[in-house]
Amino acid sequence: MKLFSISSIVLTLLISNLWAERKPNIILIISDDQGYADLSVAGIRDDVSTPNIDRLAAQGTRFTHAYASSPICNTSRCGIITGAYQQRFGMQWYGGPGISEWKNPTMAELLKDAGYTNGYVGKVHYGSPNGPGTRNFPLEHGFDEFFGSENARIHYMVHSQDAIDAFDAARAQNPEPSNSWGMGPFRDGTKEVDMEGMSTEIFGAKARDFISRNQKNPFFLYLSFNAVHNFTHQLPQEYLDKHDLEDYGDWDPKVEPYLDWYYRSRRPNNPNGRAHYLGQLHYLDQEVGRLLNHVDELGIRDDTLIIYMGDNGGSRPIYAENTPLRGSKFTLYEGGTRVPLIISQPGTLPENRVSENMVSAFDLLPTMLTVAGESVPDFADGINLLPTLTGADPTRQHETLHWKTADEWSVRKGDWKLHTVHGEGAAPVEKVELEQGVFLRNLRTDPSETTNFAKQNPEILANLEHLHEAWVATLPASMSNVPSATEWAEAPKEK
Repeated sequence: MKLFSISSIVLTLLISNLWAERKPNIILIISDDQGYADLSVAGIRDDVSTPNIDRLAAQGTRFTHAYASSPICNTSRCGIITGAYQQRFGMQWYGGPGISEWKNPTMAELLKDAGYTNGYVGKVHYGSPNGPGTRNFPLEHGFDEFFGSENARIHYMVHSQDAIDAFDAARAQNPEPSNSWGMGPFRDGTKEVDMEGMSTEIFGAKARDFISRNQKNPFFLYLSFNAVHNFTHQLPQEYLDKHDLEDYGDWDPKVEPYLDWYYRSRRPNNPNGRAHYLGQLHYLDQEVGRLLNHVDELGIRDDTLIIYMGDNGGSRPIYAENTPLRGSKFTLYEGGTRVPLIISQPGTLPENRVSENMVSAFDLLPTMLTVAGESVPDFADGINLLPTLTGADPTRQHETLHWKTADEWSVRKGDWKLHTVHGEGAAPVEKVELEQGVFLRNLRTDPSETTNFAKQNPEILANLEHLHEAWVATLPASMSNVPSATEWAEAPKEK
């Protein structure tokens, strides 16, 4: 049950009046596997240049303690579109039903009911089944238009059925699993269409077209880039030539086993790996700039709320950087779950601000609905961020957040985080660090999670464990078969 004081209700009404004359357009931009440190405005890495994302940050609020609900793509995207912990409907790792078991309306369906025209452009990744006619397909959960792909991986440069057919024919000589290349055609609505060009630029152009056609009435655009996901070496030849970068090439089934090729392309084996990654980041930033220019030229920037967020922590195997955070995508270290988040609407919301408030991807749905003049449904696990954004309540944030995968769980309250690891997860395959055990961290004094405070603070550990057990008790029974921190710590370990 959610409790609201009279003052909070009055505050919400006052904030809603900011958009009383016209519902704002809403654009949600999702980047894929982007590193926490990979924004030049953050001032962490001197090899990063993101002038257009920096420009968006200057026009709004950048959050430095924003979290995805999962360290991997499909589950985190389920959390975004529903505004709820994905474990509530059976999703905690790869595979699973996606949002097909979600019985409540999605973000898009709620905004559609509020009078918005909704467009989805880019990568769709929830679960399976995922084609036309299924709940996981954008046109079946509130979007009026869709252009993109339901593949977990989307080839940056090749988008045709002929390419898929040729690859499958070659692969028959070496049936090594390829984890799907995503080289096939895009979806335009329910139809498949071959296209030429780079996916990042194609998605940017389709997004601008949607905006142009729907500028007269409130619209919601979900722009989901596959940049900077695997495989970052897939860059336009002109970029490779300009920066004197090797064309690493895609896997050739006739030449070598897939995993041999796969590991050569990843940290620490690819000498051009960081440069490839930064190339993909360049094209992503370029499309953000083109979108900002477009809404400016149409004269609708002040009427448009723009949100930019990463889907999960940066993937260190593809040379994303999460400094000073520890860890990578695939894990519940801070580097696996803390993400870039920027929210901006010049003329309505304050600009050039940085917030350290603990916020979540769940908060996007309540915030969007509030600016649309709609009430927030009881099922939402997020909070409305407008009081934080306007400065009306600058302390507003989550008191507690939870994470849970098949092999890890963690809970954060204030500066303290309890993190337990009881399995290997994806670490052996993806070659990322994952230390097993029970760890109590103080993220204020030790953001890099180098010190375990569990022995010195048993009461804090017990309190966080109790909070997490209470949260797990609200989930389906299938999500509750994970040992507690105490049980795991006391269990005999294999030598």
